[in-house]
Amino acid sequence: MFGGEVPGGNATTLWDSPIMTTPSSTVPESSGPEPTHHRNHPDRSDRPVPWFGPLLRRLHFYAGILVGPFIIIAALTGAAYAISPTLEKLVYADQLSVPATGDPLPLADQIEAANTVIGSSDSPLSAVRPAPETGDTTRVMYDDPSLGESESRAIFVDPATAEVVGDLTVYGTSGALPLRTWIDQMHRSLHLGDVGRIYSELAASWLGIVAAAGLVLWILRARRTKRPAAMLRPNRTHKGLRRTFSWHASVGIWAAIGMLFLSATGITWSQFGGENVTKLRAALSWATPAVSTELGGQSDAEDAAGAASAGAHAHHGTSAEAADPAVARSAIDPADFDMMLAMARGVGIDSGELEILPPEEDGSAWVVQEIQRSWPTQVDSVAFDPEAMEATDRVDFSDYGAAAKLARWGVDLHMGTLFGLANQMVLFALAIGIAAMVVWGYVMWWQRRPKRNPAKRFGRAPARGVLNGAPWWGVAVIVLAAIAIGVFLPPVGISLVGFVVIDVLLGLREWRRERQSMTI
Repeated sequence: MFGGEVPGGNATTLWDSPIMTTPSSTVPESSGPEPTHHRNHPDRSDRPVPWFGPLLRRLHFYAGILVGPFIIIAALTGAAYAISPTLEKLVYADQLSVPATGDPLPLADQIEAANTVIGSSDSPLSAVRPAPETGDTTRVMYDDPSLGESESRAIFVDPATAEVVGDLTVYGTSGALPLRTWIDQMHRSLHLGDVGRIYSELAASWLGIVAAAGLVLWILRARRTKRPAAMLRPNRTHKGLRRTFSWHASVGIWAAIGMLFLSATGITWSQFGGENVTKLRAALSWATPAVSTELGGQSDAEDAAGAASAGAHAHHGTSAEAADPAVARSAIDPADFDMMLAMARGVGIDSGELEILPPEEDGSAWVVQEIQRSWPTQVDSVAFDPEAMEATDRVDFSDYGAAAKLARWGVDLHMGTLFGLANQMVLFALAIGIAAMVVWGYVMWWQRRPKRNPAKRFGRAPARGVLNGAPWWGVAVIVLAAIAIGVFLPPVGISLVGFVVIDVLLGLREWRRERQSMTI
């Protein structure tokens, strides 16, 4: 694809890349022939032919052209998700907020009010989230068999009056309401289920690759220019292709770190790459500890894709699977929630944002866990034996290893919850910038079309055969890296093979055209 020589040389129908393509010389205004060097120009035949930069350009080109549409969709839906927590507060203000009229009633009274709405349905009580602050509502959550995976039915109760003010479906540990859930699923899978998740995995995986390639190309060009600082901002005096490229490259260098971050954290939620991340973390003992609900047990370890990523895409729960949660939870006394809350406060669970989980089966423990994803992170959790009235297990955020803490912060930063509104605005701007770079890339591809040949609507591709001048060890490193990435990120490996096939077919087509023109 990027190095093999195909009959017909480099004359294909493509040219520039939709994402941060940085040419090795001054940006040409058209895809015309290369300028002829002066006959007195010093002989440079003894110098090694550059191969790494041209290889990155070719990789950058094909990835940008073919994966660009997926990245645009992921960027735009990601921008919408970034501001969805703020939109949620506006849209569902009546369910989330109530007048601050007095002290909160016991949780038992609030749960009884919610039970009245639920009636005698087969939806067992699964969790209670007390009002975090005065003026907020309490969420009483039920497992509804008619809902999808990780979804719960939440009854919103005024803690001061026990009046029910809302009945909505919530999703995951983040407690996303319907609007944010819809945007999340659009961003994650286009509402197409597991099949749709392939799109987001392609976008997340290739985003990091094209960003890394673009970053290296930018650095290579900056080393050759006399004013590298000028490359950090767009040049508004340029016109046409040069102006587009200036915006593309300058925005790209500022966004590169953010793109790499979004790619790395996004992969943890993916189907195939995420599973490999899980295995890698388990092999390196980087798992996130989770409180055990076995009476007398010790903390288990959960993988980051499940525990650390739970804020967005995983249902709240404990480390034990319920044999029959409906039976176990049907006999729960609402007053027990007040008892567990008091016990949790007594052992230092002091966050306003917390969740109380009743036992999922007979003989298992209650769990009270903090769910504060904003800075400073509070995710301590304690398991309680209801008979002995004592804690049986505890996991504090301070017990997390460095990798587990980074995973927690990375997920929360990706979701826009770690630093609140400022976090969301930065993510929104980054996502719009990524989409703009893709668009600028396609514009450059069109602007580089041969002006004297109206039949060709787009520019040519970067020259193939770049690995012909590479040392044997360089070829070996490239091949091994491609295999390793393809195995770890299967959609990347499959699409990489597709790029090779497309590249070969385009080369063969041009070769045949040249042979036909020679016989005329």
